[in-house]
Amino acid sequence: MVIDVADAGPARLLAVRDEDPQRDWDALGEWWPEAYPGVSGIRDRRAGGAWMAMNPASGRLAVLLNRADVTDLPEERAQSRGSLALESVMGRSPSGVLPMHGFNLLEVGPEETRVISWDGAELRTSAVPPGTHMIAHDDLDDEVTPRIRTWLPRFRALGPTAASADWAEEWTALLAESAALAPEDDRAIIRDNRPHGYPTQSLLYAVASVSPDGVVVRDHALPSPAHWDH
Repeated sequence: MVIDVADAGPARLLAVRDEDPQRDWDALGEWWPEAYPGVSGIRDRRAGGAWMAMNPASGRLAVLLNRADVTDLPEERAQSRGSLALESVMGRSPSGVLPMHGFNLLEVGPEETRVISWDGAELRTSAVPPGTHMIAHDDLDDEVTPRIRTWLPRFRALGPTAASADWAEEWTALLAESAALAPEDDRAIIRDNRPHGYPTQSLLYAVASVSPDGVVVRDHALPSPAHWDH
């Protein structure tokens, strides 16, 4: 995921969703009218939660990424992480000791942009400073991650998104360029993680902006898992 935060607070991001293609999902919509009125999200049908959620009324957006555990949590005791983004955009961030597998939760709101990280032992909150950043399954801008080491300098070279009316097209064009890599390449953003022991593949990407003018999200399904439509 790539995010650009302006000095005055607005944020813009590009997020790619990796998931098992056999796990059904629904495109952006208001799937929870009773529990989360006014909230839109990309819904996981199996667990009923969301990977990405937005609340125009509160000016909030949240995106969930998996993160490795440092402790062993038995699957039968693990709660779904699918409620995290939904709760976040209602103004309820996770706290305390969580019976969940690890995650990075990006929260964008009127006050600040931050990442809440849980590794199974410690819950940490890190503010996202102004500028362009990337995050995957480790820390913000972690250059140990090959795709961040490879592509963050290229996204930063495009300049602040606030200075370009075409930032979404520019970022999407760079995402398309990255798709020239083989999807199993560690540097790839559009990914096939099966050779690395995971069933997940890139299924969609979303471009979003959060500002005093509102929250805008556009989601785009890939034509087939881990493949860009050239």
